[in-house]
Amino acid sequence: MALNHTYDARLVQQETALGAGVQILVLTLLGTAIGMGPAGWLTGLAFAIATWAVLSRALHRSRLQSFGPANRVTLGRSILVGGVTALVADSFQSPPPITLLVGLTAVALILDGVDGKVARRTGTSTALGARFDMEVDAFLILVLSVYVSMFLGPWVLLIGAMRYAFVAAARVWPWLNAPLPPSTARKTVAALQGVFLLAGASKLLPYPATFGIVALALGLLVWSFGRDVLWLCRTARIEKTPRQEATAEVREPELAAR
Repeated sequence: MALNHTYDARLVQQETALGAGVQILVLTLLGTAIGMGPAGWLTGLAFAIATWAVLSRALHRSRLQSFGPANRVTLGRSILVGGVTALVADSFQSPPPITLLVGLTAVALILDGVDGKVARRTGTSTALGARFDMEVDAFLILVLSVYVSMFLGPWVLLIGAMRYAFVAAARVWPWLNAPLPPSTARKTVAALQGVFLLAGASKLLPYPATFGIVALALGLLVWSFGRDVLWLCRTARIEKTPRQEATAEVREPELAAR
């Protein structure tokens, strides 16, 4: 049994290494096709290495015996996101091919609805898979917000940074880590961020329309995060009050005895 466990673990790690290899291949194809500069190459390679390292460590800690079909779809999406990241980094030196940027982003957004369905149908849903999917989504939104901010203004960066700001705040206020109730509105707002930013990145609409769509995306995101933070705050207060009352009941007899 120990030999089988080691063998399976190696296979799982081999899939992450294969993903990094495919990422480098995609970067090579992009670099050859558009003549990508150093910024694009370095950023793309950094993304590939970071994804491989973080995912390998997470798989080792979770001790999954199989990478699973849903995670393979998510890994494919992360490869596309790596390509988008390289193109956006390269855009600081020269304008990227919009068709290629939009195409890679659109496929990554479409596949976002596939990995979850695959996980449910195959019975391979895991906490690691859900986290992997969420991190890929968040990073794609961040990269798109960086690109769109180049022509709409730095305020667009708030869209990509909001989730990471929430995670950072949760380290200071642990009550933000409490589980949230399921919400269709939250899922819809999250899905619309990519769609609206993609519309902005395509530059197919007039500037006022592009500005309005991206501003709407930010407004919806602020509303969604604000609603969740308020719910978490109220829940934390409700849970804290009974604890304080219970502590007071315990201390009163102690004081009386003294």
